[in-house]
Amino acid sequence: MDYIKRIRDLREDHDKTQQQIADFLGTSQTMYARYERGANELPIRHLVKLCEYYQVSADYILGRSNKK
Repeated sequence: MDYIKRIRDLREDHDKTQQQIADFLGTSQTMYARYERGANELPIRHLVKLCEYYQVSADYILGRSNKK
C-alpha cells in the first residue's frame, strides 16, 4: 500500500489539510484520514480525482512509478 505515504506527502507538499482534500473528494475528513492511515482502501473514483487534483499519474500515487 505505497499510496498511503504518497497521498499524505502530496497533500503536505501542497499545504492542504485533510479537510480540504476530503471536501474536494466529497467525503468526510474522518474517512480521508482513514485512507492516509491505511484503515480503509482508497476507492478508484477518489484515486482518479486525486490524480487530476495533483496532476500526477495513478502509477505515481500507487507507487508503481516515481515519475509524477
